[in-house]
Amino acid sequence: MGVFIGPETRLVVQGITGRDGSFHTREMINYGTRVVAGVTPGKGGQRFDGDVPVFNTVEEAVKETGANTSVIYVPAGFAADAIFEAAESEVDLIVCITEGVPVGDMVQVLSYVSERGVRLLGPNCPGLIVPGCCKVGILPGQIVLDGNVGVVSRSGTLTYEVIFQLTRAGIGQSACVGIGGDPLIGTDFVDCLTAFEEDSKTSAVAMIGEIGGTDEQVAAEFVSEHMSKPVVGFIAGQTAPPGRRMGHAGAIISGSEGTALEKMRAFRENGIGVAERPADLVGLIREALSQSL
Repeated sequence: MGVFIGPETRLVVQGITGRDGSFHTREMINYGTRVVAGVTPGKGGQRFDGDVPVFNTVEEAVKETGANTSVIYVPAGFAADAIFEAAESEVDLIVCITEGVPVGDMVQVLSYVSERGVRLLGPNCPGLIVPGCCKVGILPGQIVLDGNVGVVSRSGTLTYEVIFQLTRAGIGQSACVGIGGDPLIGTDFVDCLTAFEEDSKTSAVAMIGEIGGTDEQVAAEFVSEHMSKPVVGFIAGQTAPPGRRMGHAGAIISGSEGTALEKMRAFRENGIGVAERPADLVGLIREALSQSL
């Protein structure tokens, strides 16, 4: 098993017959992901592209196909119910791509998935990919390269940019995980850093944070206290004015702790190399990899 997903992943797609769900299901299948089922209420008995069986409920899909991972492409108003349904069906991992999920819904969701012992990635995230193996979500498979650098990011499209820069430099990735930028998410930096620390394939980690909240500061302390592998980082939103939301619901500065400057200071104080620009991560990663040999 790789970081959260691997060859053993058997995926059920919630919302498989919708526009986004159908497009990305084909992308995941083409990349090598084992998509064993889809779920769209009222369309049970159909087959997606003549191959993947469609069920009315996740419970049916899991029972019939042995699915152990779910990915969610449903409108925001239905996302919480989709997560509840997947968690009740006892999959190991739920990846919620949907953006705009109400914070009130997420308070209930996080409590429930914690009780059930299910890992939730997202919402409002691009998912994750293990290069050369499989992907769950919307991360483009054509920009990754198999290797030994773990990538974890709060940002969406900036994740793609960093991966592309690494790949173009010939630096491959062990896994790339987009955790999402909403205020309440299921899997945070520390969860991913823990997984990368335990992953035998990962030699170094690139962490991409952004303004708002204190997740990066918490992650920096974790790196200093618990990680033996080198970590480098970049903070998005360095020019953002206080009080202005930038892109994500969670990317808003309130007080000094949420600023890019404060987060970059926390990185440096805890031994994390800091890039001023995304492209600078390449040099920092090269240096980190040379130190880890």
